[in-house]
Amino acid sequence: MGGGNDDLVPAAAAPRVPVHDRDGHRLGGFPVRRIYCVGRNFAEHAREMGASAPASKAGRGTPVFFLKPADAIVIDGVVPYPPGTAELHHEVELVVALGRDAPAGILAPEAAMPLVFAYGIGLDLTRRDLQAAAKAKGLPWDTGKAFDHSAPVSALLPAAGLDGIDDLQLSLDVNGTARQSASLRDLIWPVADILHELSKLYALRAGDLVFMGTPAGVGPLLPGDQYRAALGEVLQLQGRIVAAV
Repeated sequence: MGGGNDDLVPAAAAPRVPVHDRDGHRLGGFPVRRIYCVGRNFAEHAREMGASAPASKAGRGTPVFFLKPADAIVIDGVVPYPPGTAELHHEVELVVALGRDAPAGILAPEAAMPLVFAYGIGLDLTRRDLQAAAKAKGLPWDTGKAFDHSAPVSALLPAAGLDGIDDLQLSLDVNGTARQSASLRDLIWPVADILHELSKLYALRAGDLVFMGTPAGVGPLLPGDQYRAALGEVLQLQGRIVAAV
């Protein structure tokens, strides 16, 4: 028998997010390994979802994590309205792309930032009715978060070309109306601290994306809606919701 690939079923290629420079020129692709998401990382959003928010860094407790499948990525902005829900919600987020493997063991916060390769903007799309029903029964709410086309993301901008990210404003408009807006300084758990906490639970690797949590103002999206997310003047993500086929 000859050599070569001996897979018995065809394997899907890793999803890839384009990487651009500040002028919009494509530099290459970023193959996605995993998508980690952070819940309740803006105090006002935690409150609007009925949860308590820490009064200070000392009282912030432990961050909330969940995952989405890598193939939930949407890079052209076009999102088919998902099945099984009548309440699709938007959550705009900073996206952190890791370009290096973390060392073995728990990652110190001061050693975290060299792992960051690039930044983007994403939407953590949520089937809110399914999430709420699962929460009410004390059940896992994966079906509310981890579904097809649930992670639209912009092109990534290398971290080396983006200074002062903490001073930038994260925002989302739907049909030209402002829905969400907050400074990244309002994050309860900043990037280095989130990577530190994730490393206590997972082996962080090159190709991982981290959706950093959403500000207040989450709300519904319907077929025909146009959305535009922005990170200051340096990154944007535009797209639309279309009727399911």
